[in-house]
Amino acid sequence: MKSAVIVFPGSNCDRDAQTALRQVTGQEPAMVWHKDGALPDGLDLIVLPGGFSYGDYLRSGAMAAASPIGDAIRGHAERGGYVLAICNGFQVATEMGLLPGALLRNASLNFVCRPQPLAIASNSSAFTAGYKDQREVSFPVAHHDGNFFADDATLDRLEGEGRVAFRYVGNPNGSARDIAGILSENGRVLGMMPHPERAMAGQEGGNDGFKLFESLMAAA
Repeated sequence: MKSAVIVFPGSNCDRDAQTALRQVTGQEPAMVWHKDGALPDGLDLIVLPGGFSYGDYLRSGAMAAASPIGDAIRGHAERGGYVLAICNGFQVATEMGLLPGALLRNASLNFVCRPQPLAIASNSSAFTAGYKDQREVSFPVAHHDGNFFADDATLDRLEGEGRVAFRYVGNPNGSARDIAGILSENGRVLGMMPHPERAMAGQEGGNDGFKLFESLMAAA
């Protein structure tokens, strides 16, 4: 699987994504600076990493979404390439129009950083097929704006089309219908707030994230 990680000013999880991809694929992912106008040829997967792109100035993900690499990312997704948008990357993906909805402040108005249990809402996507009959995972979370919001019609459509991938157990962020991760209409883009790339080694973060990347590699 040929992959790339997009690097924005303020990203702080790009190296975590790089390490996770290297661990699963045995290959070095391309690290693409956001001002580049083109992506490497033959990519299977793009990761939009977590962090605080542009310091979350203006609105989380809004400035990064206007970066020169944006059109290339949208083109990759439209052609059926995979995009994994994690935490701030999820915010960027909604701002780019790759995914519906928006990410608001947590209900507590506090930054949260802890292991978070998640229910697997769908195991039929390319991102979750490897979990098979597993019902829950635990991924670390680290965010201030992790409260997924959309209008009722959009939420009904996501539910009806099976595009909810993960739900929070206990809904710590006040997110609409407990949603922690959603899929694009073609199933090739996953946006999620928790960090699967930090749950790879079976130590502090556990190893539930490994299966997500493994599932992608099998699909690609």
